[in-house]
Amino acid sequence: MTANTALMPIPGAVDPVPVKRVISPRADGRVDLVGLSKDQIRAELEKAGLEPRQAKLRAKQIWHWIYNRGVTDFASMSDIAKAQQPWLAERFAIARLDVTEAQVSIDGTRKWLLKTHDGHDFEMVFIPDADRGTLCVSSQVGCTLNCRFCHTGTMQLVRNLEPAEIVGQVMLARDALGEWPSQPEGRMLTNIVMMGMGEPLYNFDNVRDALKIVMDGDGLGLSKRRITLSTSGVVPMMERCGDEIGVNLAVSLHAVTKEIRDEIVPLNRKYGIEELLQACSDYPGANNARRITFEYVMLKDKNDSDEHARELVRLIRHYKLPAKVNLIPFNPWPGAVYECSTPERVKAFSNIVFESGISAPVRTPRGRDIDAACGQLKTAAEKKRRAERDREAAAQTA
Repeated sequence: MTANTALMPIPGAVDPVPVKRVISPRADGRVDLVGLSKDQIRAELEKAGLEPRQAKLRAKQIWHWIYNRGVTDFASMSDIAKAQQPWLAERFAIARLDVTEAQVSIDGTRKWLLKTHDGHDFEMVFIPDADRGTLCVSSQVGCTLNCRFCHTGTMQLVRNLEPAEIVGQVMLARDALGEWPSQPEGRMLTNIVMMGMGEPLYNFDNVRDALKIVMDGDGLGLSKRRITLSTSGVVPMMERCGDEIGVNLAVSLHAVTKEIRDEIVPLNRKYGIEELLQACSDYPGANNARRITFEYVMLKDKNDSDEHARELVRLIRHYKLPAKVNLIPFNPWPGAVYECSTPERVKAFSNIVFESGISAPVRTPRGRDIDAACGQLKTAAEKKRRAERDREAAAQTA
């Protein structure tokens, strides 16, 4: 696969899934244990010199301290001998993601600009509600899908996030909310949506491995029923997602005709609506208790007519889908070619779908003032670099 493949504007014969890369070592030579499974931690301990039985016991203890208690140093692990703690600290690390910037919206939404160990920026968002708190997690630095209504889609794909960087977002949110040790009841962070930067199914292995850690009952302990993975329609990976991860599925549909979806979700030119909806019908575990969510951004005079609403209902019924529809008012950003549908048009669309017996709530925009709303994620660092270039160009012109 060439370097240009990952930056294809529209996925072609070869999907833009970067070749699995070896995780680059830390500068200090230590092995970061965050993002590793219990078996991987045990293997690293054995490699460092512990005999197998002791490595198995220590791996179980370390796993508990990292994912249940949230500690970041071995000296806090009270059931590990004090004499062994420095030995572990010399060889292993329990790292947190670097926070470049943290913002809080007037509605309570929080957004973090994070930096990877090799200097790339990405974002995550926490959305508090009265009955839940949802963390919107990124799976890639940038995106390759170029959905025309999405600000994130205007970025180039830099690379996939590693399991440690995906799990690390959840752990960082737990830090910020003061939610260690992990508790199944009474916590603010109750749900996770894989709806941040990137297409999760183009980083399948890393997303799967990270979510298995998140769902482990002995660690972060978030039920798969409280995790939703959103895809723009990477059809070949959807069945594997259901079989190997088993979380709820959301699909960025946004249009009900080939012509319109080809325009606003270019991936449709490869995996069409019919193929996508059949994959939804075949999704393992989908039923009336675990409905598939169709995300539908409301674009003025583009996809918001009564006819579009009726066609959406027809398609859901035709494929016998246990489904609900999230109607998303378009969140504007500089340079966007679309406008948001009027509130009256959104309500009329919603009523048609509701009257057919399909739930179609309108999502309340959150975090717009800090560019944290749906479709707005694009790293502040990139914006700052662009602003700096604009100032330099203006100075040269002057």
